[in-house]
Amino acid sequence: MLAPALNYGMTKWNIKNDKSEKNVPGYSLVILNLLSNRGIRTEKEIKSFFSSGYDDLPDPFLISDMEKAVTRILSAREKKEKVAIFGDYDADGVTATAVIFETLSQLGFEDVAYYIPDRQIEGYGMNEEAVKYLGGEGVSLIITVDCGITSFKEIERARGLGIDVIITDHHHVLDAVPEALAVINPNVSESGFEFKDLAGVGVAFKLAQALFQRMDPGKSDQLKWVLDLVAIGTIADCVTLLGENRILAKYGLIVLSKTRRVGLQEMFKVGRIDISENNPPDAHKVAFQISPRINAAGRMDHASVSYKLIIEKNRAIARNMALEVESKNQERQKVTAEIVREVEAIATNSFRNKKLIFAESPHWQVGILGLVAGKIADEFKKPTIILQRQENEFVGSLRSIPEVDIMKILEKCSDLILRFGGHAQAAGVTVDKINIEKLYERMSELVEKELDGKEVCPTVDIDMEIRSVELDWELMNEIKKMEPFGMGNPEPVFLMKDVEVVEAKVCGNGSKHWKLSLRNGSSPKIFDSIGFSMGEKFPDIKKGDKLDIVFNLQEDSWNGNKKLQLRLIDLKKND
Repeated sequence: MLAPALNYGMTKWNIKNDKSEKNVPGYSLVILNLLSNRGIRTEKEIKSFFSSGYDDLPDPFLISDMEKAVTRILSAREKKEKVAIFGDYDADGVTATAVIFETLSQLGFEDVAYYIPDRQIEGYGMNEEAVKYLGGEGVSLIITVDCGITSFKEIERARGLGIDVIITDHHHVLDAVPEALAVINPNVSESGFEFKDLAGVGVAFKLAQALFQRMDPGKSDQLKWVLDLVAIGTIADCVTLLGENRILAKYGLIVLSKTRRVGLQEMFKVGRIDISENNPPDAHKVAFQISPRINAAGRMDHASVSYKLIIEKNRAIARNMALEVESKNQERQKVTAEIVREVEAIATNSFRNKKLIFAESPHWQVGILGLVAGKIADEFKKPTIILQRQENEFVGSLRSIPEVDIMKILEKCSDLILRFGGHAQAAGVTVDKINIEKLYERMSELVEKELDGKEVCPTVDIDMEIRSVELDWELMNEIKKMEPFGMGNPEPVFLMKDVEVVEAKVCGNGSKHWKLSLRNGSSPKIFDSIGFSMGEKFPDIKKGDKLDIVFNLQEDSWNGNKKLQLRLIDLKKND
């Protein structure tokens, strides 16, 4: 049962405290409560969470249309047909493209092409000109990855040109699906997927599994070496890290720590990303250091730059590519910050009393509009649309807040939209210029209605209240076994009340961070804590203050020494 939410200042503390009523041998009550908050409650579910391995991945041939897809691909190899992989330009799509390309190459396909659309010119997903181009290049089979589920006209065009299409996708499914030769998507009715939340690269991996099982079962274990790409795409796409995704990410991070890909190795060197067998990455490092670099090429230029880097085998060439990707990422950071400042001014001046933020410009690059929309939605706590105005169309991205499913809103506006696709919290859209005002008016009305009576404010989700006596290395080691953390399995967040400040110091440039030594009640234990960027928000903390704190329990290593540290998320001073 959820405990009442506490509203401290502008941030609401949502305390779950979903107390476990089970006593499972080998697991503390704290861990059982954390798992219960993540929907993992039965003894079978708990043991599966901690012990499931690569060999526990479900049989891909349980998926509907998989047999049909594999049979058609096998026929293409026998007849030496030209096969094209149609991918997407984000990290999920780029890694999925590489997974299928390497799989087909290893299985003896002689003529495999790939096509990733230009984000600026072509936009998301398949387009008829691209299909026509591939037909002219002699392609007779297209395999989509991370796209295709809403490409009705494009697949109809392909059929007219004598091209078969196999869709592998994970995006939202409309009332109908395109008439492709095979549709492999967890969200299709009766799809046969045990686990519904795979990323695009995860769906592509299921097809790769099936192809190896059928065409070269003796080498199926070689497929483990693409798990580094599967982990990157899965974590980058922010899908839940439970179930099959947890297995793919967990073992993929291990493979990533010893990746054979010279392109990734050079990316780590150029970007000063510390990854090795002795320092394996976590999901946070992938999400904030690796995937932004892979995404940067598609945002600022063309995603083929990142794709080629991933599959490159020549170290000297890979080094140059990695330098280019690093340059694109730095450019992306600079341009994003500039546009965010522009949109912040627009949102403050024109949408102060509105529930939906809308901004457009002919000068903003399409590739970074999703990043901008996300930052604005987070800052203003409002669904946000950011568009580039082109000659006849508006193209861009939408980001939402937890209270509004943006895909449901878009479906109710589909008659005004040329193309759209995505998820509940993030989507892309193309709109004819004659409909743009009508679209904004209708979406505004729908969002207003959706938010009517709902309180929207920053919320910190807290797993449980805890006492300092429970914070020890045994708990820390149990928490580490819950990794990788991400969507669906966030890093545990605790609340501790009545904490005394034993020592308080500011640190960092501009005294931005708090370093506090804290003691709970009469306990002799004193914990070091760090509050990043909390100096301005809480400027007057001093020795002797009593606090309620929200934090993660973490391991801090320095010069070979290890200690427990509390990473502060929020706090309240007790008067």
